[in-house]
Amino acid sequence: MDATTADTIFRPAIPPRRTGKPLSLLPFLWISWRDPIQMWSQRHFTEPQLHGNSAFGEILVVSHPEGVRHVLTENAANYVKGDLQRRVLGPMLAEGLLLTEGDTWRRARRILAPLFTPAKMATLNARMAEVCQARVAGWSLSARGRVLDIDSEMSGLTFDILSATMFSDELGGEARGFERALNQFLANGARIDPLDVLGAPDWAPRLGRLASFRSARFFEQRVTTLVEARRARIEAGEAAPDDLLSALLLARDENGGPGLSDEEVAANILTFILAGHETTARALGWTLHLLSRQPEYLAQLQAEADAFDVSDPKWADALPWTRAVLDETMRLFPPAPTMARKALADDEIGGQAIKAGATVIISPWILQRHSLLWDDPDAFKPERFLPQNRKSIDRYAYIPFSAGPRVCIGAAFAIQEAMIALAAILRMAEVEALTTVEPRPVHQITLRSREPMRLRLRARRRG
Repeated sequence: MDATTADTIFRPAIPPRRTGKPLSLLPFLWISWRDPIQMWSQRHFTEPQLHGNSAFGEILVVSHPEGVRHVLTENAANYVKGDLQRRVLGPMLAEGLLLTEGDTWRRARRILAPLFTPAKMATLNARMAEVCQARVAGWSLSARGRVLDIDSEMSGLTFDILSATMFSDELGGEARGFERALNQFLANGARIDPLDVLGAPDWAPRLGRLASFRSARFFEQRVTTLVEARRARIEAGEAAPDDLLSALLLARDENGGPGLSDEEVAANILTFILAGHETTARALGWTLHLLSRQPEYLAQLQAEADAFDVSDPKWADALPWTRAVLDETMRLFPPAPTMARKALADDEIGGQAIKAGATVIISPWILQRHSLLWDDPDAFKPERFLPQNRKSIDRYAYIPFSAGPRVCIGAAFAIQEAMIALAAILRMAEVEALTTVEPRPVHQITLRSREPMRLRLRARRRG
């Protein structure tokens, strides 16, 4: 397929960008709580980096590949996750790979890395495909079509995949309960509370945390029970399912140290649910929305899906447009839109000196829509990511899974899961928009649609 012409290029809706002065304290606190994606000004998308001082200290927003490489890779040891992220997510994920630092993080990463090699991930392909096919069959699509809440369906699908591959379906049937709890947590407990921004002590009550207490407890209790039951089976000498949960419990430190404690296993499972299941669901939802607006790309992916054979070891090579559309979607709608780091020592980035304690922000939402890095940055143009074009994209201009030592350990899992899911859906379904009104992205840890995304899926006519 040829690249789309100018009159067919689609540009999805985005929140308006500020053009005035930097935000004062009260508007900053309000936007941080309501939707942090609205705090960025037009200057952030046109200038390589912006430096300033605020009531919260020194801040540098870095939006050029050299600076991103410096912070995430070359001098990564000088930059740690900030206190704000630990305050927001710590109640659930404190011992997980996403939030730990230093030797604790290095030990856990060393233990977990062998579980996420490409060879290990390849053993999950067939099971992922089975789950996706069953989910699509459950929609009972007809020629008349069926209107689906795509956000909810993709959450259910990715949870089914997680349950099948990580827990051998021992969480089967609980997708709706987990989805409700996760939605409540993200809508309330995961908001950036003004008290967290202001550095109030932990004992000060946060309204969002109080509102999401039951959902956090649901996650913790259900996962803890699962871990304890599997640990008991292993210690009793019973045959344990060959899945990721067993692998986590049996993994050992190659340096001779102990494996992960039950608490660390539970925290990492919760991390996989939030950083894996949730982010992949959002990427799939935005992808289907974009395809509903661009029938020519939809037809291209359907043609690839018709020839898809998951038993072929090189199946991914046969889906170049599927991968390109997924990558372009994650460029426009990065599942994790912002990363913050705190400098441990004085440093210099892009010619700007910063002091120890400064906050350095790298936002894929900005970086991947930056006018200095992308042609027509707000347009949906998947051909950017076709194999012949991809090599021209700087590694540090496109970071949906972060980069450097803390690159997402589950990136390969997420990519193959999303590609297999898209192939399974598009082999069976036509995808149609219900309205010309565009969904608006909102930042709630992940990048979600402010209103539920509803699409009509029809059974494809053959022959």
